[in-house]
Amino acid sequence: RKAQRLLYETYAGKMMGVCLRYCKDRETAKDLLHDGFLKVFSHIDDFECKGSFEGWVRRIMVNTALEHVRKQADEGYSQPIEEAYALSDADFGVLERLQASELVAIIQRLPDTYRTVFNLFVVEGYSHKEIAEQMHITESSSRVYLTRAKQLLQNMLASYA
Repeated sequence: RKAQRLLYETYAGKMMGVCLRYCKDRETAKDLLHDGFLKVFSHIDDFECKGSFEGWVRRIMVNTALEHVRKQADEGYSQPIEEAYALSDADFGVLERLQASELVAIIQRLPDTYRTVFNLFVVEGYSHKEIAEQMHITESSSRVYLTRAKQLLQNMLASYA
């Protein structure tokens, strides 16, 4: 119990950030964090020391969040996907003026599918093939969702310029 508490206290903050990238509200993120740590504790013997322990915990959290996203999509709770309109010249200098929390809030406004693909590709470093396998979509769909997510983000960031 003491070891579990220490493990939780060490990684909960960072892993909460991971969970928040895949859902829009803090309560759902807390649920995902809890579920993820239950998996960490029950599979701790499976850690093979080939990579960092934090990376292993992060992978469990991402997979837990993806399960949640897939379940919502299967149950029809996913947000409708909006049409994206590209800006010809986005002001990327605005990124320098934004706080990290503001940028996260902007990303959280993306439709669920776009946000998930964006996070997996840009933040987690997944390939389109891996994203397609995880989300049960085609690689080309993954590319389209990423492009549209970037376009929507450009539009949202333009209002901060």
